[in-house]
Amino acid sequence: MDNYIVSARKYRPMTFDSVVGQTALTTTLKNAVKSGKLAHAYLFCGPRGVGKTTCARIFAKAINCEHPTPDGEACNECESCKAFNEGRSYNVFELDAASNNSVDNIRNLMEQTRIPPQVGRYKVFIIDEVHMLSTAAFNAFLKTLEEPPAHVIFILATTEKNKVLPTILSRCQIYDFERMTVPNTINHLKMVAEKEGIKYEDAALEVIAEKADGGMRDALSIFDQAASFSQGNITYEKVIQDLNVLDSDNYFNIIDLSLENKVSDIMVLLNNVINKGFDAGNLINGLASHVRNVLMAKDAQTLPLLEVSERQRNRYQEQAKKCPTKFLYSALKIMNRCDTEYRQSSNKRLLVELTLIEIAQITQPDDDVPAAGRSPKRLKSLLKHLVAHSQPKLAMQVAGAENKLSRQTTVKEKTPETVPSGAANENIMTADKIAQKPKLTFGNLGMSFHNLMGGNEKKENKEDEVEVKNKGEESRFTKDDLDLEWLRMCDRISKKDMSLGMRLKNVKVTITDYPNIEAVVSNEAFMRQDVLPIKNRLRVTMCLYLHNGNIKLNIRAAKQDEIKKILTPAEQLEKMEKDNPAVGLLTQTLGLKL
Repeated sequence: MDNYIVSARKYRPMTFDSVVGQTALTTTLKNAVKSGKLAHAYLFCGPRGVGKTTCARIFAKAINCEHPTPDGEACNECESCKAFNEGRSYNVFELDAASNNSVDNIRNLMEQTRIPPQVGRYKVFIIDEVHMLSTAAFNAFLKTLEEPPAHVIFILATTEKNKVLPTILSRCQIYDFERMTVPNTINHLKMVAEKEGIKYEDAALEVIAEKADGGMRDALSIFDQAASFSQGNITYEKVIQDLNVLDSDNYFNIIDLSLENKVSDIMVLLNNVINKGFDAGNLINGLASHVRNVLMAKDAQTLPLLEVSERQRNRYQEQAKKCPTKFLYSALKIMNRCDTEYRQSSNKRLLVELTLIEIAQITQPDDDVPAAGRSPKRLKSLLKHLVAHSQPKLAMQVAGAENKLSRQTTVKEKTPETVPSGAANENIMTADKIAQKPKLTFGNLGMSFHNLMGGNEKKENKEDEVEVKNKGEESRFTKDDLDLEWLRMCDRISKKDMSLGMRLKNVKVTITDYPNIEAVVSNEAFMRQDVLPIKNRLRVTMCLYLHNGNIKLNIRAAKQDEIKKILTPAEQLEKMEKDNPAVGLLTQTLGLKL
């Protein structure tokens, strides 16, 4: 039985033309060989498994070839090429800097540079993983690297150029190797499979290429593993099973179900994934990468950023047409937050389930009440909610008092002699009091305490005369900046007047005609008695903290269709369980209580 050789070594390129995915670099090196303009030191940089050491060996063989081809390749027929191919060349030295990183190792290397080559023109020293050299070894290497003998060429290779000293970088010609693209990797794997007589499915090779993450050596190693597992017939199902990779169809299904707000189906899909042995955290990370790819597929300019096969790219484009951009942004933020909180969470599955529920309800339309699983956009005070419910009863009391007064007045007109004068005066006073009470309508959300107590004094709508001190500032601000500064202002008010600060937090502020802003107050009474008197102070505060002295503030009462009912936490939970049976099952299973 012949000794088995892994594909990464068996199909290692022997010429520049056979190197995959590095056309620009190999062309430059071939031109250097043809012209004879060779530098004394080269630095090959790039990720693992992209051909740095391979190109260094091919280049070393080519510059020592006695009869190079017209396009700069080695002839493979001269004595130098044969010695190199048979592994007996004394002109090429390879040093692993990871295990030979001391000063003594470098000094021994420097001693060898003094001996000229016996066959060929150059002695080539290939130092792999050069960033692993110690600082002292680097310093010992500097002088020789800068002015080596005429017959010496250094080729340094590293995966981490940032760890190499700047003094070394300045003495070398630097070549940056690119990561392998998925199409190039797939084509190379097909070539290897055909030479080895291995059957394959295109989808299976796509998974291997994506799993390799830009490294051809990794791709060939995974290919050998999959070929052994499938016994010469590499199928998609066997590759997924062997590599323990989650099928990408799960990600496509989750996004499709989220767009349709089908939380229950997503919970069932998550349970099936976990039962297969996959970690819920890996599902979130994979889904985040999937959503990122869908986002890139929405624009033709970002489409080349997808490192996937042509078939997968078409699937991403189809799903991108159905996904709103706002949905994708929100989903990425939610999953990024889940990834941050995942390690600290004591109930990781619950965290993932809540994350998927939140994603599934991004596109759920706003109703008069907050949707299941979603918090209301503007929280309003409980006092307003209670006062709103008390309005019909108060209106009925006022109407009853007016009817009673009407009957008493009729009796007085018909029989004035039978009604005592004191009673008449009392009836007249009652009528005056009722006339002074405010009119209540069902369109108002609530009343101020002053009106509820029957007070008849009105505040004068006089604004405080406060001047804007930063009229010259014209800084730009956004809706988020406006909301933040408004809440900060309310917090400062709360320290002095708790009730006013809390009620102002429920005021909705928007940018109408930049830089003008509008504040929508819950009811007419609150606006007239509490907000309008301090309107100028509010404007001055916004001008100061938003750094824009041209801001104009408009205050108006909310219309009937702008008023939404606010649910209590208990009512929100009840609505969630009603709309999403999976949430109810979750609370029952875990014994959760509000």
